[in-house]
Amino acid sequence: MSIHWFKVIIAGLFEIGWVIGLKHADSFLEWTGTVIAIVVSFYYLIMAGQKLPAGTAYAVFVGIGTIGTVLSGMLFFGEAASVGKVLMISLLLTGIIGLKMVTPEEDA
Repeated sequence: MSIHWFKVIIAGLFEIGWVIGLKHADSFLEWTGTVIAIVVSFYYLIMAGQKLPAGTAYAVFVGIGTIGTVLSGMLFFGEAASVGKVLMISLLLTGIIGLKMVTPEEDA
């Protein structure tokens, strides 16, 4: 895995943080952390997008954020888990891995 895909993963992890922050932040410090997570997330996505196809990088970024946010909700915030949710997360994960595997990096 290249450094550029690693940047997409970092961006996706920070996306999980800021999406959770948008729902649960209720103090100045938590909102500050949410804003920092937004900035870091998009910075790494933009940096990765300079060497990876933007559409694929964005799709993987959003997929990581979606999976992480749904799993966090189920594990930490008491949201309902179901067989259907787990199957859809598995399908999404398969798509993310597939996109990563079939997408070449740009040379420039």
